[in-house]
Parts: sequence; C-alpha cells; structure tokens
Amino acid sequence: MEGKSCCLGNFYDKAKPYIAMISLQFGYAGMNIITKVSLNRGMSHYVLVVYRHAFATAVIAPFALILERKVRPKITFTIFMQLFVLGLLGPVIDQNFYYAGLKFTSPTFSCAMSNMLPAMTFVMAVLCRMEKVDMKKVRCQAKVVGTVVTVAGAMLMTVYKGHVINMVWSNNSQSNVTVTNQDSDKDWVKGSILLIIATLAWASFFILQAITLRKYTAQLSLTAIVCFLGTLQSIAVTFVMEHKPNSWTIGWDMNLLAAAYAGIVSSGIAYYVQGIVMQKRGPVFVTAFSPLMMVIVAIMGFFILAENIYVGGVLGAVLIVIGLYSVLWGKYKEFKEKEAEEIIEPIKDYTQNETTIIQDIEANHVGIQKNQSSKIHVEAPKL
Repeated sequence: MEGKSCCLGNFYDKAKPYIAMISLQFGYAGMNIITKVSLNRGMSHYVLVVYRHAFATAVIAPFALILERKVRPKITFTIFMQLFVLGLLGPVIDQNFYYAGLKFTSPTFSCAMSNMLPAMTFVMAVLCRMEKVDMKKVRCQAKVVGTVVTVAGAMLMTVYKGHVINMVWSNNSQSNVTVTNQDSDKDWVKGSILLIIATLAWASFFILQAITLRKYTAQLSLTAIVCFLGTLQSIAVTFVMEHKPNSWTIGWDMNLLAAAYAGIVSSGIAYYVQGIVMQKRGPVFVTAFSPLMMVIVAIMGFFILAENIYVGGVLGAVLIVIGLYSVLWGKYKEFKEKEAEEIIEPIKDYTQNETTIIQDIEANHVGIQKNQSSKIHVEAPKL
C-alpha cells in the first residue's frame, strides 16, 4: 500500500504542471466566449480592461498581503520598473489589442492566432539565452521544427479560409445567412495585425515575468502589483481613447460577468499559476498549451455563438497542434535531461570526495611508513 501511495504521489507531482496549464486553457476559453458576447453588445474593450484588472487586484491583493507578509522581497527601482513594464505589456498592450482584434474576427480565429505565442516565446527565450539550441540533439531539432510548423499553421489560418464545413446537424441555409451577416462586419486583415501585436506583447510579458521572478519570488504579490499597475495604466489609456461618460456604466448584466470572470480567472489566477509553473519549467513550457484553448473555443463557439468552421482553419489548426506539441515534446526531453544531471552531479561530487579522502589516507599511510623506515635507518648504527 505504501508503494502504491508513493507511486500515486510521484505521478501527481509530475502531472501538476500539466493539470494546471490544461485547466487554465479552459478558463481562457470561457473568457473568450463571454468577452465576445459582451463586446458584441457594445461594451468598450478599453473599459473592460480597466474593470477586469480592478477585479483581479481586489481578489488577489488580500491573499498577497496576508500569506506573503513575511517572505515578500523589497522592491528596488529595477524591480519596480520591471513590474511597471509587465503591467504595460499584459493588461494594456496585449489585452487592448487582443480585444480589438477579437471585434474584427471571431473567438476561434483569435485563439488560432494566439497559437503563435509559443513560437514567439521560444525565439525570445533563445535571444535572451533562457533556451539553449544544440541542433545535434533531437530535442532541440523538435523545438525548432515545431516552432516553424506553428508559424506556418497560423499564417495559413490568416491567409486562407476556404469553404465552410457544414456539420451533419447544422442547417445549410442558416449557415449561409450567418456567413454573410458576420463576414460583412469583420475586417480579417486588420484583426490579424492587431492579434499579432497582442501575441508579441504577451510573449514579451512571459519572458519578463520569468526574469522578474528570479529576484522577486513572491508570486501572489507580483500578480497583485502587476494587476494594480495595469489598472492605473488602463485608466489613463481609457481616458484618452474613450470620451463618452456612458461607456463607463456597467450593470448586473453580461458586461459585469465578463469583467469579473476575466479579472479573477484570466488575470488573477492565471498570472499566479503561470508564475509558479514558469519557475519550474520555463516560459516555453507554459505557452505550449495554447492549442487546447483553440479547440475548446472552436467547439463552444460553434454551439453557443454559431461560429462557422472553415477548411483553412482546420488545416492550420492541425499544423499548429503538431508543431506546438513537437515543441512540448522537446521541452519534456530537456526537463528529463536536467533531472538526470541533477542526480548525477551529487554522485560525482560524492565519488570525487571519496577518492580524495582515500588518496589522502594512502598518502598519509605512505608518509608514516617513510618516517618509520627513516627512523630505523638512523637508529641502526647505535646497535
């Protein structure tokens, strides 16, 4: 029984990063659907970002103040500037551009474009020397090839749409009506550019978050500060971009649900969980699970929002999934190699110390024998 419990415990410890990241993808998928409904009803995405991070700050800050009051590091000027830039990259640039792109496209297409995130993060990690590329190793080849395939799939979804895939239970006449009504209101090229900028800012956020966590190790406090700074910066941006006082009004409706859900789940909880996993596995591992969000959103969008599924989207999605899980496989092999090195190094140190001790003992023994022989040789003439 003890052996089984130990095996289950080891399996759970190894599976925790995967469970955490898969759960976050379900949270992100729900955020995309709810946010799309709120934006379609006329809510300003600038105001939505402000309320989103206000909710996130209100939920995370009490836990950070209580649980990390003894372990919270001091904030130096360098750390504060990193936190300030994190608030600018994530809450302001990433989310405002993402919501603007979501308006011009669809939740499924937005998630598909976000699947370029692991590729961008991998390239930035290599440039920042957070990832090592040795093309002689299979795991490095898998990461590089997976990155290229991911970008190709995302570009395919952007350039080529193709025919609508009609499901068995869908009505052809209804699907044709929705295509004309929806596509007439959407600018796919403009939306694609906005989503690419948002994804680039999001990748930069992950890289900077990993760098900041090396010195500022309190994840809850970091999340609360970033959300608070993001709220202040978003308020400034909204005052510049939105001149209608009515845009700030929010009631007990879908707008409130979208702001609360996105703030608590997609900002507060997500930033904290990503930070914990990132400290153990790195930013590339954290971003490698984004294809799951695309699949979940595509299914939910089809049933809830009557979004159409196109041939180009399916082909691009297949390439994206293959490429990203090639990257994930390479990261898994790299993690295993690091674990093996961590086990071998103490053994090497122990054997080196052991051989050194043995050599010292042998040297001392030889020295004692020489001293004894010299004494005998000196005392011999007295006899």
